[in-house]
Amino acid sequence: MLKQHLQMKLGQKLAPQQIQLMKLIQLHTLEFEQELEKELEENPALEKVSENEKEENIDDLGNDYEEEGNESIDTDFDVDEYLYDDEPSYKTSTSNYSPDDEEFDSQSLLTEGQTLYDYLMEQINLVHIADPDDLKIAEYIIGNLDNDGYLRRELKSIVDDLAFSQGIYTSVDKVKMVLENYVQKLDPPGVGARNLQECLLLQIEKKVSANKAVVLAANILKNQFDALTNKHYNKIIQKYDIEEEDLKDALEEISHLSPKVGGNFDTQTITLNQEIIPDFVIQIREGKKGKPEVLAMLNSKNAPTLRVSDEYKDILSTYSHDKKSAEHKQAALFIKQKLDAAKWYIDAINQRQNTLLKTITAIVKMQKDFFISGDEKSLKPMILKDIAEETGFDISTISRVVKSKYADTPNGIILLKDLFSDSLTNDDGEEVSTKEIKTFLQEAIGNENKRKPLTDDALVVVLKEKGYNIARRTIAKYREQLNIPVARLRKEL
Repeated sequence: MLKQHLQMKLGQKLAPQQIQLMKLIQLHTLEFEQELEKELEENPALEKVSENEKEENIDDLGNDYEEEGNESIDTDFDVDEYLYDDEPSYKTSTSNYSPDDEEFDSQSLLTEGQTLYDYLMEQINLVHIADPDDLKIAEYIIGNLDNDGYLRRELKSIVDDLAFSQGIYTSVDKVKMVLENYVQKLDPPGVGARNLQECLLLQIEKKVSANKAVVLAANILKNQFDALTNKHYNKIIQKYDIEEEDLKDALEEISHLSPKVGGNFDTQTITLNQEIIPDFVIQIREGKKGKPEVLAMLNSKNAPTLRVSDEYKDILSTYSHDKKSAEHKQAALFIKQKLDAAKWYIDAINQRQNTLLKTITAIVKMQKDFFISGDEKSLKPMILKDIAEETGFDISTISRVVKSKYADTPNGIILLKDLFSDSLTNDDGEEVSTKEIKTFLQEAIGNENKRKPLTDDALVVVLKEKGYNIARRTIAKYREQLNIPVARLRKEL
């Protein structure tokens, strides 16, 4: 039986203004600049004050500096003052974007050049291939190469695809013949390889030379590849009855080969060339009693001076007092929407600036020694929760602030995320940053005897001597995070 009943629920939901503010906070300088220009273009009621106007009329604009390097924007403007009494209620538009809109990720500038696919297709069409089916097979193989130039698919799968999609009925032997006789003969050498060994062999075979080192390198790649990858150098020396210097020369030749021959080309879409623009500026200056002080500021591009258009305010005042014209009433409502959106956007920019400045100030306060010395060993343990407690913001807000943002320091440009690390307790009972331990680990590996690299167990002993009592599995985890291979693979002649 159907029944009707009333039920009250208490819930929380982010307003569109809050969603837009969160998006603004997590944008780095380049993205923020693009977002700001987009908003200025779409909302004519919002204006950016030029540098000349700021210098000439800074008092009229109501600008003041709450913090050094951070401009505050005046938004003391009530749109409702301009509207007549019988105007219907109107929900102010606070954003031109839906919360469901896909965020545009532009941490990089986009450039497009010739792809590996285009380069190979140009070559294959210049090769004399008598059988038209062979040309189609070669073109299909080229289309299946990955961005590194490898053919990762099984030849049997390519045979099946050719039958279904191209109407070409062939065999694995035929596809293999086309691959080896046509595709693998193209430039760059090594393209079309099915694995790393084949890729290196294709390159070394292009070096037609009587050089002893080249011949030995080709022989090792063909017959002793497993011993080479596992760095069993003694086994190779015994196998070919050669001197250590001969092996060094052969390894030198192999080191000049490329494992990713497609790396010099754009991907089949676009290549991203990252451009780093610091979001914060950290300066060191002399403070009281000659002690250095660390000053944190926003990049000037993160602190624009905005205002609501006086022209649109005047237009609204004119239209809103004409009660007879329906067109003027509709125009007044439209202008009110744009003016309200402009006013809120200015407030959102102010909140973004204050949030960013409070966060970087808290980080600088906690990592003062690091910014002064520039030594990673001076980094103190710091997690997002520490900064959240210092600033009073939520942890998610701090996470958005430090995401993909950089600071220009006297010791170079650094990623804010790199300043955060967990802590461990040393033998003296002091909490130290895991970054400090990783730095010592890198130094220990950098100073090791490459003929007899330190194993993880040996590294445990080395770090224990420095006062860090760490388990072997933790050493292995840190080593992997630093992209340092195991001792066997670090061995050199």
